[in-house]
Amino acid sequence: MTRMMTSDLTRRSFIANGVTAGAVALVPSSALALTDAQAKRLVDRVVKDINKVIASGRPVGAMISEFERIFVKYGDVPIIARSALGADARSLSKSQLAAYTQAFQGYISRKYGKRFNEFVGGRIEVQEARKVKSFHEVRSIAYLRGESPFEVNFLVSDRSGKNKFFDMIIEGISLRLSEKSEIGAMLDRRKGKFDLFLQDLKKAG
Repeated sequence: MTRMMTSDLTRRSFIANGVTAGAVALVPSSALALTDAQAKRLVDRVVKDINKVIASGRPVGAMISEFERIFVKYGDVPIIARSALGADARSLSKSQLAAYTQAFQGYISRKYGKRFNEFVGGRIEVQEARKVKSFHEVRSIAYLRGESPFEVNFLVSDRSGKNKFFDMIIEGISLRLSEKSEIGAMLDRRKGKFDLFLQDLKKAG
């Protein structure tokens, strides 16, 4: 947007190491007629809102709240959450899945929102969009103080009925798949016991 956004934010710490873009699961081919221009406009709005938060100078708690608003508004949260949970999502009841999705939303917001201070004085610039099979990839460049510019790509689809991003790729590393590793580790620690895992997720980030 090493684990993503660890205490020293670097080009390679923005997203967890070892998960490549080639491993990103493609969205189903049932997507609607999303265009490159529409995908780019969505990411333009995402980046504009993120840059506004970065420049606001607000306390970290307020930045986290703003990040959650941005994540919910522009991100396909149910898809990202289910992808992070993987096959285990199929064993959940409707209410459990809803509770997990809500907890995941808060977890992501805390985890990434806490690092907005490290972007102060920096910016993200949207470059171009291209269609990749059934979704669109929108390329952007992040400029941070003391760091070489690095690529941040948003994967955008309209499969939910609205134009939403369903992944972020930082120099070839996927948010969805790095979080799948994190969520899997949380589940393993609780030996698959959903209620205990959910309690942990609500505090994590």
